[in-house]
Amino acid sequence: MWKVVTALVTLASLAATPDVRAQQWPTRPLTMINPFAAGGPNDVLARLFAQRMGEILGQTIIIENVAGAGGMNGADRVAKAAPDGYTFLQGTVGTQAQNQTLFKKPAYNSTTDFAPVALIVEAPLVLVARKDLRVKDMKEFVAYAKANKDKMQFASAGTGSAIHLGCALMNMVTGLDIVHVPYRGANPAMQDLMSGRVDYLCDIITTAKPQIDGGAVKAIAILAKERSPVLPNVPTAVEQGFDVDAYTWNAFFLPKGTPDAIVQKLNHATIEAMKTPAVREKLESFGLNSSPTIAPRLNISRSSCRVRSPNGRCRSRPAASVSTDPRPARETHNSTALMDVRLVAHDQPVLTFFR
Repeated sequence: MWKVVTALVTLASLAATPDVRAQQWPTRPLTMINPFAAGGPNDVLARLFAQRMGEILGQTIIIENVAGAGGMNGADRVAKAAPDGYTFLQGTVGTQAQNQTLFKKPAYNSTTDFAPVALIVEAPLVLVARKDLRVKDMKEFVAYAKANKDKMQFASAGTGSAIHLGCALMNMVTGLDIVHVPYRGANPAMQDLMSGRVDYLCDIITTAKPQIDGGAVKAIAILAKERSPVLPNVPTAVEQGFDVDAYTWNAFFLPKGTPDAIVQKLNHATIEAMKTPAVREKLESFGLNSSPTIAPRLNISRSSCRVRSPNGRCRSRPAASVSTDPRPARETHNSTALMDVRLVAHDQPVLTFFR
């Protein structure tokens, strides 16, 4: 009898160990934190992945929008969450890289407070203006903005967000000095652009496209080196004589200290979701770049260079910046990719992050 009791106690203790709990994960619903307002490009992406990943994992994934501070509020929530795998972040280049160099005291350290899971998409930005702005291309837009700079405002998803920095870069390249109006996400910023309360926005193509197609806003330029297949008639800034290259990426992150078995499982679910034909079709229709064959676990680390030239050489004094390990990405699904997330002006990167 005592042998039976002892065996049961031993089994119960074993079942309670972290390794066993990690192997059994998930046993209840998960929460994905989207650090921006509902209805924006990150929210659209979160809902697409949450549904399919929930099916793969056999648990519901609940999306919680925690907006503010250019995405830092939501990211900070995950950084301080229990490392049990039940709360994870859909981070962006803004929340995980750019704000680490823009703010003197960021709410968290992206290199030490997170366990990277997988890169999911890259997306170009598109310059859109209110529909009644009397311009038809970027040259006319710049001329109009310079002549009316005291009357104009541009919107963003928050200070330090990729949308903010995309427009800041465009303003710098074109010589514009326009008032910035930060919002708690891309959706409220777009709503005010559509109503004419602000004059322009450098939005992610995902949510800009429906408004462009519907005539609610006016597309001025794709802020990338090549045209987007979902907006083939919108020329790039480069084509129009302005060397601007600005885009963003999205990736999943867990709190630091999450068991590796859980990180691996979430990585696998992400890759399987990316391979799903319905998901891939949606991503392509949104104008997003995604490759399930490399879906890396990002390994963000510190770099001593703030600004780098195209050949990778440092062009400034050492300063805190964020980069990722440049080891090859195609060895396994859990490998690290070289991510070159640049904001480029006349071949002089103003902000460079390597993946």
